[in-house]
Amino acid sequence: MALATQSVLKPLKRVERGLDAILQPVVFAAMAALIAVITLQIVSRVLFSAVGWTEEVSRFLLVWITFLASTLAFQRGRHIAVTFAVDALPVRLRQVARIVATLAVLAFLITLVVIGYRYMQVQSFQKSASLRLSMTYVYAVIPLSAAIMCWYALVDVVELIVDGERVEGPAP
Repeated sequence: MALATQSVLKPLKRVERGLDAILQPVVFAAMAALIAVITLQIVSRVLFSAVGWTEEVSRFLLVWITFLASTLAFQRGRHIAVTFAVDALPVRLRQVARIVATLAVLAFLITLVVIGYRYMQVQSFQKSASLRLSMTYVYAVIPLSAAIMCWYALVDVVELIVDGERVEGPAP
């Protein structure tokens, strides 16, 4: 049984680690870019005339960082959770409660993917004020991050069903 468990979870976990390996540097680079753009904005306002596009770029970077970093927090189990009621349940009921909760989260995330994609399409005609960038690129982070979180939730459900427990990120 342990061998079957590993054969199911191993490829899922490999994809999860791959996504994590991509997202971490992207979020880091976006944060470094945000710091650079805000620094440029401050310096240009103090020493020269303000660079107009910096406000828009910093806003868009912050939106992308927020959504992409939330996927990393979700994968590590770092979002706010009230678990005292579930933790008080017997082991089998606790497992069922966690599976049901994770399935509810998965349903919400699937809905967010669909709604985010529709919203992205509706806003596709709109251009940003300074950069004249299609707002599709700005809003694309909503279905993208929700889809990544769907994958993480799916892995969690499989893990709960197969192993009976969720392996979360390291304790703080």
